[in-house]
Amino acid sequence: MGRTASTGHLPVMYAQVLDGLRVSGDGTYLDGTFGRGGHARGVLERLGPKGRLLVMDKDPEAISVAEREFGADPRVSIFRGSFAQLAQWDATAAGLDGVLFDLGVSSPQLDVAERGFSFGKDGPLDMRMDPDSGVSAAEWLNSATDREIADVLWTFGEERQSRRIARAIVARRAEAPIERTAQLADLIASVVPRGDQKIHPATRSFQAIRIFINRELGDLEDGLDAAFERLKPGGRLVVISFHSLEDRIVKQFIARHAKGPAGNRRMPVEVEFTPTLRDVHGALKADDAELAINPRARSAVLRVAEKLAVAA
Repeated sequence: MGRTASTGHLPVMYAQVLDGLRVSGDGTYLDGTFGRGGHARGVLERLGPKGRLLVMDKDPEAISVAEREFGADPRVSIFRGSFAQLAQWDATAAGLDGVLFDLGVSSPQLDVAERGFSFGKDGPLDMRMDPDSGVSAAEWLNSATDREIADVLWTFGEERQSRRIARAIVARRAEAPIERTAQLADLIASVVPRGDQKIHPATRSFQAIRIFINRELGDLEDGLDAAFERLKPGGRLVVISFHSLEDRIVKQFIARHAKGPAGNRRMPVEVEFTPTLRDVHGALKADDAELAINPRARSAVLRVAEKLAVAA
């Protein structure tokens, strides 16, 4: 159930996502992270002839899959770009009944060595979700200062050895450019003691560089604002995050719209607050049955919010 036919890819928290979106047959839904279409296919199966499915992705390979598998369906519209731009897409102007963001890097991206996302597969050190935009991880690592590199590793990866790793990168590139994922992973492993950690020493650094190169957290903040703008009253926002930095942004966004500001005893005059979102159920995690067949779901956190009608 929910497995993408063309790739065998199993979408994370498939049933919970569809429950969260609460798909109605004549509604309009946007999947801002199409990937290989697992969640989108589930939405489409629940739509009637008057329903609409809008799909977006920065990755040209994902867009190719969408066009090949869904392009002939008149209910589907496809847009290549970041979900941060969703409010600029004319197809969203009439309003949306549901928006899905499945954050982070997709399994197909991790599995292709040439994309440069995984230190487990040697390939060009790229990491761009949109390979036609911005600079690659290699270009940035071979030009940034050690302080800039350390700041990224700490801010986006919470890597305690960020300064040591940054110094090692700058020293190594003075001998030869760092251009391969295996080069970077081996370099990090050589300067970071593994100790009793179960994860590879390069895990946090690769995560941090990928988030920075793709401006993932900035796009998430912009995308949440855009989704809120385009959602109809009663529409649902569904977000799956895979690390605490993403989840914190989503949690705080929902709370900001759902709860009044915290009280302040120095300000005795209560500020009037009208909620514009409802937190549907707080954070959800994948159950044991899913984890047994889909280990990638282990770190997934799903949040759902519903837009409220506000009296004029």
